[in-house]
Amino acid sequence: MKALDLLLATSKTRLRWRHAALCAAMFSSLNAVHAQQPTGKTPRLGYLAAVSTAADTPRLEAFRQGLRELGYVEGKNILITYRHESQDLSRLPEHAAELLRGNIDVLVAVTSNAAQAAKKSTSTVPIVFMGVTDPIAIGLAQSLARPGGNSTGITNVAAILTGKRLEILKESRPAIRRVAVLWDPKAPGSIPQWEASQAPARKLGLELISMVASSPASYDAAFKEAIKARADAVWVTLNPVANSNQALIARLAIEHGLPSICARGDYAQNGCLMAYGPGYDTEGRDGARYVDRILKGAKPADLPIEQPTKFELLINLQTAQRLGYTIPRAVLNRADKVIQ
Repeated sequence: MKALDLLLATSKTRLRWRHAALCAAMFSSLNAVHAQQPTGKTPRLGYLAAVSTAADTPRLEAFRQGLRELGYVEGKNILITYRHESQDLSRLPEHAAELLRGNIDVLVAVTSNAAQAAKKSTSTVPIVFMGVTDPIAIGLAQSLARPGGNSTGITNVAAILTGKRLEILKESRPAIRRVAVLWDPKAPGSIPQWEASQAPARKLGLELISMVASSPASYDAAFKEAIKARADAVWVTLNPVANSNQALIARLAIEHGLPSICARGDYAQNGCLMAYGPGYDTEGRDGARYVDRILKGAKPADLPIEQPTKFELLINLQTAQRLGYTIPRAVLNRADKVIQ
């Protein structure tokens, strides 16, 4: 019996040691899990866009998808407050101030107008911008490599690409001589696109006609003036008012018999004859990546402003048919997407 009692006692001791070891392991594991969890409050973003909600949808969806890919679930471990303004851009500073009162960690600004309003509203809260034409010219950064302030993000290089767009337009119909440029002098991103059009137009033997419009109500008169000036085609600069009224612009261009080239793919999907520029998917995801880096401690001043490297050409054959316009095979073959 003594031997049996000793055996039982030894077994119980071993079980107690195993239990203690198991508890220690579980406790250590739990500590490791807790150490990996983010501490502090749930991050808050403010999203300020100088464009209608509908026109911003492709970029916004790409931005949200980019956040999800980085582990952020909206409403759970990240909170986002949105403000879209396309009717009265003078209200952008008011919207920016309202978002900042929500103790946000990052202010996301879409278009040059929104980015300027954001920059004027805060010098401390980090700003991530998208859809900005020339961040240096409008005072958002000191340089692309070293922004130096509280804002950084992605430029759409809209001004740099003006020559390429005019080149595509000319190649699509060599007989074109006069091109009306629909631009908005009240939009800081539109101005450099109009200015950057001058030199490549001269090189291509094109005469540019200034087609100023700062509201949807002024579009009809602007197109009539372009026809009066004997315009052969129209190219539409990126600007908040135009971005929010793509279908209207496309309809007026068709009604006046003007082939159009625009700066973004969704314009072609909404009736513009051709569009050439960076895609929304890349821009939105890149914006999410910037937000993630800032939330993890990076400073906007140290994050270089990125330029897109991938561009797409879209051609709307439905619009071409309505215009009685034949797109040369050489141009069609280069298209990334043909809308039929």
